[in-house]
Amino acid sequence: MSFIPVFELGLWNAWIFVLLGLLIGFISWSLIGKKAMKKFRYAPNGHKTGAKKTSQKLFFLLALASMVYSVFLPINLGTLWFYAGLTIWVLSIIISLISFVSFGTTPLDELVSKGTYRISRNPVFLSGFLADLGIGIACASWIYVLYAVIDLILMHFYARTEEAFLLEKYGDTYREYMKRTPRWIGIPQSKEIE
Repeated sequence: MSFIPVFELGLWNAWIFVLLGLLIGFISWSLIGKKAMKKFRYAPNGHKTGAKKTSQKLFFLLALASMVYSVFLPINLGTLWFYAGLTIWVLSIIISLISFVSFGTTPLDELVSKGTYRISRNPVFLSGFLADLGIGIACASWIYVLYAVIDLILMHFYARTEEAFLLEKYGDTYREYMKRTPRWIGIPQSKEIE
């Protein structure tokens, strides 16, 4: 794995993973329909102040840069790196699809706590991190792996803001959910609920 792999335009570059991920996400959200979109009206995206505003801008700029970088980043087909990265990327897609279905099939007035939401409070963010990590490994690029880690850090700050909103909206129901479900898979929840 090299820090800066060779940049070259090509048909078998990382953009394939990025495009497939975007298409699968777009189709999934389209199938969920109006019902799920109504939930977003009440999401914390309305108040963008301070750290949240900065992290969202940085997240957007990094995502855009990673998309451009993916066009020039060759996939190492036939290597162990490729198969390991592909496995992680496919896992991210599976987590993402289950999350979308769970979100879309939960009644509007209920907290989403089934499917992947039983093992992680933020499975969509987790799947995004795994997708980026899988791409970085499949292409044997430390830069893309570093991007995945920075992306996860930004998602952590955004998740904290989102959780404050959900605590306000669902109260004790969300507090109990936080006690039994870790923010990220494999990382124990904190003893103190914020």
